Amino acid sequence: MNATATVPNAAPEISVVIPVYNEEAGLPALFARLDPALDALATRYEVIFVNDGSRDRSAAILADQFRARPDVTRVILFNANAGQHQAIIAGFERVRGRRVVTLDADLQNPPEEIGKLLAAMDSGADYVGGVRAVREDSWWRRTASRLMNSLRERITRIRMTDQGCMLRAYSREIADAVAACREVSTFIPALAYTFAHRPVEIEVAHEERAAGESKYSLYKLIRLNFDLVTGFSLVPLQIFSLIGMLVAMGSVALYVFVVVRGLATGRYEEGFAALWDRDILEFFLIGIVLFGLGLVGEYVGRIYQQVRERPRYTIRAVLERTDDEPVRPGP
Repeated sequence: MNATATVPNAAPEISVVIPVYNEEAGLPALFARLDPALDALATRYEVIFVNDGSRDRSAAILADQFRARPDVTRVILFNANAGQHQAIIAGFERVRGRRVVTLDADLQNPPEEIGKLLAAMDSGADYVGGVRAVREDSWWRRTASRLMNSLRERITRIRMTDQGCMLRAYSREIADAVAACREVSTFIPALAYTFAHRPVEIEVAHEERAAGESKYSLYKLIRLNFDLVTGFSLVPLQIFSLIGMLVAMGSVALYVFVVVRGLATGRYEEGFAALWDRDILEFFLIGIVLFGLGLVGEYVGRIYQQVRERPRYTIRAVLERTDDEPVRPGP
């Protein structure tokens, strides 16, 4: 840590928001790389850690980091787990910098890459998305990510090459707009994209986790993509309505065909059963109905969550320097 003179309290230029959930094993390595990377930027900055209800010693380690560097560190402690995106929103609501960077705590997003994002903003971008050049993930996660990226872009028209990369930079205006949204469930990179005037993407490095394991199971990844699709588009409902219309029209056409043939030949058969086993057709139609009910339920469930107006998260404590204390810039 570079020695610097104490100066009057001033707003930082950069705010880095890092959600933390059960990252006890990897936090020391994060601190060891994050501080030098930010100090090298030669500008005032702050780091906001949001402990998302961790059940290990993450909160205690973050408190130690605050005591070690109270000049640039702020810690928000959630009372319970609320989710990664809610943790980021809590950080957005408290940032003081003109530019805001989000970063995962597991070091898969190298903090040394933050300078690339800021350079892109210097060129006029107000939203910078990171694209992992070489992903250090399992093959099934890479395949699922590509499929969901393609589906999302067709349904929502939100163009993000790598929606799973949380190494991103936002202008303060966009961060404020995201924080002002009262949605209970949302996907921050996509929401921010809708507010951006000049979004760009750049390639960034990607590394294996420093320690611990991924917090996103297959179910959580599916759940996240459901939130993304239903939160930004009505296309799934429209597609299901179209399928229902086509099935209904096909049924009417088949019925007319059977009646006309019966009148012409004097023989009445069981319609489609002669062409396709009736049980298979029934299972197919039942599957469509159940899928449609689940899809409608997804939208209704989002409305139900929203109208309850429960708080998105609850804060147990905030560790930060008070306004009357001096703040030391980076280097």
